Amino acid sequence: MDDGLWTRIEPLLPVVPRNPRRPGRKRLDSRRVLYGILFVLYTGIRWEYLPQELGFGSGMTCWRRLRDWNEAGVWQHLHELLLSELRAADLLDFSRAAVDSSHIRAMKGGPATGPSPVDRGKAGSKHHLIVEAHGIPLAAIITGGNAGDVTQLIPLIQAVPPIRGKCGQPLRRPKHLYADRGYDHEVHRDKVRRFQITPHLARRGTGHGSGLGVYRWVVEGAIALLHWFRRLRIRWEIRDDIHHAFVTLGCAVICWRRLRTALC
Repeated sequence: MDDGLWTRIEPLLPVVPRNPRRPGRKRLDSRRVLYGILFVLYTGIRWEYLPQELGFGSGMTCWRRLRDWNEAGVWQHLHELLLSELRAADLLDFSRAAVDSSHIRAMKGGPATGPSPVDRGKAGSKHHLIVEAHGIPLAAIITGGNAGDVTQLIPLIQAVPPIRGKCGQPLRRPKHLYADRGYDHEVHRDKVRRFQITPHLARRGTGHGSGLGVYRWVVEGAIALLHWFRRLRIRWEIRDDIHHAFVTLGCAVICWRRLRTALC
């Protein structure tokens, strides 16, 4: 983690005052704990196997901080902050957006899991993602593996945060929305239009070659980048909020990479 990302995260972290009467052992430095969280995200290592010699603290310490910072909204605020900076740098294109989902196996079950129709009924989850025209992730939702893609179309649109970064109204809704056949439903087309968005949803029963894939491939690329983090290829967390924290942090890291490349 470079200094640029840390300078954006540090102000978002909640301050935990020490009790002067019962100070106890001094809390481990937040930056080093964040290194441990990112190490788990990148490598997929189990919390209890986090190497102590790295100086990131124990796996349980990192897990608790991930939980506490997620409850404080740190990861969501970080994602929104980076989206605002991307807009300020003219790196966001809201002329169109694309949505898609990807299934992962949930090894320990838990909330937001379900029998997977593509994995012999084993427990699984789905990552639903909406991206702008360049493939920058705007929002992500986690559901059970048996949830239909179309059921999350409207929630994904509603999950896009107001993106500031410039004077005037914040960005919230793209002009056009692209999706594959899994989202084909007239009722949902009408619902998308109510957001003043033009839907471009591939229709079932028609041959390939509609040309919509020219615009949809960016969301598939974003999902591939998200699953580049080994911890997001298989869900090991029983708690869905912990897994969602990893997903949101992964989206923020992808945004930071885009911003850092442009600033260099």
